[in-house]
Amino acid sequence: MKALGSHCRAAYDAHVSLRIAISGAGIAGPTLAHWLLRSGHVPTLVERAPAFRTGGYVIDFWGAGYRVARRMGIERAVQEAGYLVHTLRAVGREGEVLAEVGTEGFHELAGGAFTSLPRGDLAAIVYDTIRDRVDTRFGDSIVGLDAHDAGVRVAFERGDERDFDLVIGADGLHSNVRRLAFGPERDFEHYLGCRVAACVVEGYRPRDELVYVTHNVPGKQVGRFALRGDRTMFVFIFRAPREPVPEDQAAQKAILHREFDDAGWECPQILAAVDDAQDLYFDAVSQIRMPRWTQGRIALVGDAAACVSLLAGEGTGLAMVEAYVLAGELARAHGDHRVAFPAYEACLRADLERKQQSATRYISFFATRTRWGLWLRTQAMRAMKFGPLFRALVGRGLRDDIDLPD
Repeated sequence: MKALGSHCRAAYDAHVSLRIAISGAGIAGPTLAHWLLRSGHVPTLVERAPAFRTGGYVIDFWGAGYRVARRMGIERAVQEAGYLVHTLRAVGREGEVLAEVGTEGFHELAGGAFTSLPRGDLAAIVYDTIRDRVDTRFGDSIVGLDAHDAGVRVAFERGDERDFDLVIGADGLHSNVRRLAFGPERDFEHYLGCRVAACVVEGYRPRDELVYVTHNVPGKQVGRFALRGDRTMFVFIFRAPREPVPEDQAAQKAILHREFDDAGWECPQILAAVDDAQDLYFDAVSQIRMPRWTQGRIALVGDAAACVSLLAGEGTGLAMVEAYVLAGELARAHGDHRVAFPAYEACLRADLERKQQSATRYISFFATRTRWGLWLRTQAMRAMKFGPLFRALVGRGLRDDIDLPD
């Protein structure tokens, strides 16, 4: 991937204090708030959830996002929360091992700056850097934006209104700020043909410590990973026609039963465990592609701006990079968004678009369409045991040449 342009490499400084509303307290929002605070600005986080969310599906964390975490001083906490997965294992209908891949090569290609951890745990680590220093409105959302010459009047679901200098949408794939400022989601969402579900349950057996176990049938994959505290995470990926995702969890679980009841392996047992779970993540696998990420005093970061999709493997890290660069460009422009916003897009747009193009190729690995394709996938995993082939098959996806500004 091409390095960032030299115009992004200058040291950042700031002398203007801005009031900035940030919608979303996941990863991108708190990361942005962290760097805005360091530049002397006054961020306010707005989060629809009634309390901070933890847990969630496990992500692989490396690359430029990892370097941003290091600059935030949270690398040690990230490593302590993470897991050094040592094996990726593919199994058949009866649980027989079809292929195994050690992860030493992943860590080597990433220069040791690689770990796997629940997305919510990373979010909590980031949020801890700003806890008690940033006004966070949990259980609230932005319902109106009225831009004027001196700022943006923000209307909240709770009924009050406040004026801010800037508004940033860091509220994910289904961004509320994007809808209000740029138009409906359908104008920017590109569905990749799959749905994904994830869930964490307690007490599941069997457990395979530090092994990510997957089972595939044509068009579908289910995986499990043992977490600390006698918990197990399950992830389901399956091809599906484009249609609205049901909000009711009972309907979501019914879809999982329809898709995986007859898939073999541990699927009936896994689905029975999921039936008792209270918190199920269920969504479409989509990308967000926009001609611009900023408009006037409003900007988007993370999945709200350029979601690469959950299957891309680096979306969380890229969200942190976007937040870091946006805050830095605001600092370098002394708070002038008319200079900072175009510079932010110029720094990252080409790289994010290349990441999106690469991500579309990963669908065939997770949800291989045919039995012949599954056989080829198994052979590819077996071939990864050999160093040169591993680097040829995986190295390009792990390579990250983003030259972060200081």
